[in-house]
Amino acid sequence: MTEVKHFPKEEGLDHSLDLLKEGYLFITNRSTAFQSDIFETRLLGERVICLRGREAAALFYDPQKFKREGASPNRIQKTLLGKKGVQTLDDEAHHHRKAMFMSLMTPVSLQRMRALIKKEWDIAAKKFSQEKEIILYDEAKKVLCRAACDWAGVPLKENDVEETANLLGLLFETPAALGPKHWQGRHARTKLEKWLKELVIEVRNGNFIPPEDKSLFIISNHRQLDGELLDADIAAVELLNILRPIVAVAVYICFTALAVFQHPKEAGKLRSNDENLLQNFVQEVRRFYPFFPFAPARVKADFTWNGYSFEENTLTLLDLYGTNHHPKLWDNPELFQPNRFSNWKDSPFSFIPQGGGDYDFGHRCAGEWVTIEIMKETLNFLVNKISFAIPDQDLSYSFNDIPALPHSKIIMKEIHLK
Repeated sequence: MTEVKHFPKEEGLDHSLDLLKEGYLFITNRSTAFQSDIFETRLLGERVICLRGREAAALFYDPQKFKREGASPNRIQKTLLGKKGVQTLDDEAHHHRKAMFMSLMTPVSLQRMRALIKKEWDIAAKKFSQEKEIILYDEAKKVLCRAACDWAGVPLKENDVEETANLLGLLFETPAALGPKHWQGRHARTKLEKWLKELVIEVRNGNFIPPEDKSLFIISNHRQLDGELLDADIAAVELLNILRPIVAVAVYICFTALAVFQHPKEAGKLRSNDENLLQNFVQEVRRFYPFFPFAPARVKADFTWNGYSFEENTLTLLDLYGTNHHPKLWDNPELFQPNRFSNWKDSPFSFIPQGGGDYDFGHRCAGEWVTIEIMKETLNFLVNKISFAIPDQDLSYSFNDIPALPHSKIIMKEIHLK
């Protein structure tokens, strides 16, 4: 007879304020205290199960056990995700919509993105060399915005780049914010969705014809399981699910520059232009630094796992950052060591900076490959294409800021082409 276990339980009426205070470390702190990768807490008045680790991730991404419908809070959908996008779907509807995104991730398409990033950084470098100093995060958002729109087939005038980059940035900068900052994010989504919806309608009416292999054409003409075109509002949401994550790589670019500055010995190895070394460094940036804190889902139906009883519809959070730093999965997880990826066996559940599981049928981010290509090209640019100085500034970052960023956003000066 299977032993019935009780979840380690955090006492108290609600711990939402603790989550805001602790951010990325909220689940890890309690897992450490309970000496357990599973525990129960309460957030916004609701019972929540928190998970961490490889086995927990494998459970969390089992589509027979968990669903995404109703898991993301409204404030997240109003800013980061949008309504009725691919992240909120389950089963056949999810598989069908996800296949649309995966069709965009061909080797040719990924190389096109890398070439666009190279071109944009080369153009930016000439401008940087004439500036007294630049803020890397702000410049990266503009570089990525131009590349994202070009890659997706979305027309963008140069005069609109800065505003569009800032609006896209607000989608991932404000979901955890309170007050006016959060409402800025909502306003940004409304404005961006209106713009892209009008563009989708223009494509469908034949007034604008983008290349057939680009996101704008594919999403505008995507048909659902019932054979009907996506609602234009949802098509706009899915276009933002292309543009927003690409611009969000600006967060990783800041941390990449920080790693180059703080680990000069590791960065020095990259001057050989070895693709494998670039890949290892980028993967360690994605593992080491905070990006997404956790992923939400709800229990699909009652089940028992390792003696624990999961009840239907219970909100469940998987600790992404904590799994990437789990001491049972990673040697010296708090040290920055790119060579750990030299002989690393790819696991869909122990290395999960952008979600875990299967690309085609699971909820692992379809844009992960794009992220890696962008980061490799940017890393090569920082190490091999320019020289720069990092003046005194606040390079620290706070785990209760979501997303976390170096406080100075990386100020660079004396930038010269090599």
